[in-house]
Amino acid sequence: MLTPAILTRVVGAALEEDAPWGDLTSTTLLPVEATATADLVAREPGVFSGGEVFATAFALTDAALIVDLHVGDGDEFSPGDVLASVSGSARSILTAERVALNFTQRMSGIATLTAAYVHAVEGTGARIADTRKTTPGLRAFERHAVASGGARNHRYSLSDAVMAKDNHLAVLKRSGADLATALRDALSLLPHTTHVVVEVDRLDQIPAVLDGGAHTVLLDNFSLDELREGVALIGDRATVEASGGVNLDTVRHIAETGVDVISVGALTHSARALDLGLDLRID
Repeated sequence: MLTPAILTRVVGAALEEDAPWGDLTSTTLLPVEATATADLVAREPGVFSGGEVFATAFALTDAALIVDLHVGDGDEFSPGDVLASVSGSARSILTAERVALNFTQRMSGIATLTAAYVHAVEGTGARIADTRKTTPGLRAFERHAVASGGARNHRYSLSDAVMAKDNHLAVLKRSGADLATALRDALSLLPHTTHVVVEVDRLDQIPAVLDGGAHTVLLDNFSLDELREGVALIGDRATVEASGGVNLDTVRHIAETGVDVISVGALTHSARALDLGLDLRID
């Protein structure tokens, strides 16, 4: 997802936002010939994500800067570990510092929280997935961080899959449409590669969804007993996804009901930025 075009566009916009007319402090106080080396240092343990983004922030600021990544996305680290280094013009390093840190701290925070969820369901067969509850404009970055943490990505956008949620079903019901028939009609219009997901909030909705040919049935805010009933009812006719009420205290219990996928909005909307610092060494 982090293509060169996305990296350049988004990171470039962040740099322009932070220094629209240049870095006034660095250009007025620091000698143009001053050089330095800065280390990206972990202040707390976590899982790293955003190395390419970190490097891009410095490259777009000054192509002469040299960035060395000492860990890869998905690697665990401890307090005091040096995760990356950048060397070259002191002015350029300090100009890009905040943007590089903002992205890396945010992405590593998401990766770290995601890894905790993945670890919590180990051995159950359930997969952790993210949602579209991402920061506008930063979805590719946050989705990349989720993958760094070991989870799967859900549909990237509204254009990637059919996902009928409660509001869609309410409109269909209001119009008098039969759900199974509406799903079959939709499938007849779609390429055979397009995945169809239908969200239900009651067990009695499941038969119509299965009759309509949905590939995934999303059980939303079901109790553990209801999840087990839903899994038994669906069997191998569709993938079973669970959502709603998912946190680190509940996710293991949800996974043990036999669902295939657990989607967690908190991976992106509630992750805190990790404490990383850029420590400067004057050459």
